[in-house]
Amino acid sequence: MIAIKQFLKIIIPRPLLAFFSGLFYGWSGNFVSWDVALKKSGGYDSPDIFKVTRSSSIKVRDGEYKFERDSVLFNEINYSFPLLSSLMWIAARNKGCINILDFGGSLGSSYFQNRKFLESLPDVNWCIVEQPTHVKCGIEDFQNGNLHFFYSIQDCINTYNINVCVLSSVLQYLEKPYEKLDEIITTGVRFIIIDRTPFIKGKNRITIQKVHPAIYKAKYPCWFFNESEFLNYMGIYFNCLMEFEALDKANIKSEFKGFLFERK
Repeated sequence: MIAIKQFLKIIIPRPLLAFFSGLFYGWSGNFVSWDVALKKSGGYDSPDIFKVTRSSSIKVRDGEYKFERDSVLFNEINYSFPLLSSLMWIAARNKGCINILDFGGSLGSSYFQNRKFLESLPDVNWCIVEQPTHVKCGIEDFQNGNLHFFYSIQDCINTYNINVCVLSSVLQYLEKPYEKLDEIITTGVRFIIIDRTPFIKGKNRITIQKVHPAIYKAKYPCWFFNESEFLNYMGIYFNCLMEFEALDKANIKSEFKGFLFERK
């Protein structure tokens, strides 16, 4: 089977291979609205997704695996060093203290990914704002002295003096991503870190992402953002201190990228 896949990669042009792979899993379509894409797919709040995510996260919490990303388990941590270095740099500017709002942070994926380094800091509060099911589970099964879960952004900022917001692989799965950015910006947070977010050169595009069945059976709407439009929007309020390539890839022409922004 592996030999056949390698052979097909050789004889089939890459754009055509990407097209055919998108018929089975990956990203496809260019929908006129989020509602249309949603009706043809499903939501990110599927109980099946939560069940798999919880199971994988528990194995990482308990040390059976080193790391999970999108519920896929790994024996070695695949760091996003630009994200990690940004967090450590921000902490260094605050005498080793950092309060993080991780919007859409699942059950602590990025926290557990980076906890080896975070534990060297004197004061860390990693605060996750998520869907209610995730928050309830997070409070019951994952919350500790550094990791906290909240039902809303307002509850989070009322509890901790947040100095950085992390948005990793989340904006593209929101129906109205710019409205959520507006909400985050109005909190007055000084730094925003974007990671694992897809950008294209053309107009904003709404696709359907079909998840590989080896992970879980699901499909849901997903944005690909016009990069210039996004940077112009962020540039109203923030200076871009760093731009970096993210770990993800897609079967349509795009770049997954990350940015470190500091409020003007």
